[in-house]
Amino acid sequence: MMMRTWLAAGALALATVSSFGLSARAEDVKITVWSLDRAIQPAPNLIKDYNAMKTGITVEYREIQFDDVVSEAMRAFSTGQAPDIIAVDNPEHALFSSRGAFLDLTDMIKGSSEIKTENYYPGPLASVMWDGKYYGVPKATNTIALYYNKDMFKAKGLDPDKPPQTWAELLDAARKLNDPAKNVYGLAFSAKASEEGTFQFLPWAQMGGGSYQAINAPGAVKALETWKAIMDEKLASPDTLTRGQWDSTGTFNSGNAAMAISGPWELDRMSEEAKFDWAVALLPVPEAGAERSSAMGDFNWAIFSNTQHPQEAFKVLEYFVSQDKRMFKDFGQLPARSDIAIPPTGNEKKDAALKVFEEQLKYAKPRGPHPEWPKISKAIQGAIQAALTGQMSAQEALDQAAEKIKAVLG
Repeated sequence: MMMRTWLAAGALALATVSSFGLSARAEDVKITVWSLDRAIQPAPNLIKDYNAMKTGITVEYREIQFDDVVSEAMRAFSTGQAPDIIAVDNPEHALFSSRGAFLDLTDMIKGSSEIKTENYYPGPLASVMWDGKYYGVPKATNTIALYYNKDMFKAKGLDPDKPPQTWAELLDAARKLNDPAKNVYGLAFSAKASEEGTFQFLPWAQMGGGSYQAINAPGAVKALETWKAIMDEKLASPDTLTRGQWDSTGTFNSGNAAMAISGPWELDRMSEEAKFDWAVALLPVPEAGAERSSAMGDFNWAIFSNTQHPQEAFKVLEYFVSQDKRMFKDFGQLPARSDIAIPPTGNEKKDAALKVFEEQLKYAKPRGPHPEWPKISKAIQGAIQAALTGQMSAQEALDQAAEKIKAVLG
């Protein structure tokens, strides 16, 4: 989520024409693709490579802005002006699928030699499903884990090879690492009243036995009470309530926080900025042996249901999937597939961190899927803010959120 893409370069791996194209014809079929990807990101590069194969299908690309995706895409669909293919943020996928805007790809996927559902991590795959059918293909993925400063651990008498495993251990470590005299906070994370706040909190609720349908479960209340203790004891910066993940992790990079909860999109920046020994650990769980969870970000591919060229559009999707092995090497994004190994980068810290993120991805869960996810998320964000600012207890705030979500779910 909110992923700052890592710059990368690499050899272009072109697939064979026979695998992904149709026979050449007098006039190429035109397939349009909308995505947020900029010049250094996957979509424009994969499209350029595909067009170079001269398959009888020409793909045209349009870059769109994050804030405009849902409104512009829905407007385009309702007026018959939708593109053939679009990349959407994974929690938005169910909105389109449930309204008949996306094409049911179940049978096409079943007959595809390139797209194998068993190759995907469970979380990304679940995010393209609606009513038991597949309405898209995961494009890439990301998640969150715990970054920690090994030098600070040593300085405070903590074992740098034993990061916190449980919530209690995390709280204890944050207290020991907190050093106001040196302007060092124990922990950095984002509790912002936006999708980023939900992205960071929901895994805690899930590990506590809750879910968006049961956001006030006892374990979810305990999770929010733990966050409240962190804020009340000033173990995290007051602007945790107002800043996103990128800025909060900047506090860690600059040496002003001993630990940070963030994602793999930080790895390049951290390798350049952090002047200390650091490592990444799995998110702490409520108690030893508890079920793990984590957030799941990034985008999915989908085909609009009113496309005039469903078969050709699917051929293009198959080509995109065939290039998933380039996702990290060339574009710095994590593939949504467990069958693709991330190649070594030559940076020992980064490689070790990537292994942790790959492990964490096994437990990553989608937000939803639900067509009204933005309303559900807003209720969760409101609860986080109300509890952390002392307007309500964690129990009261999550009870109120549960009522709002219940009304949405109907």
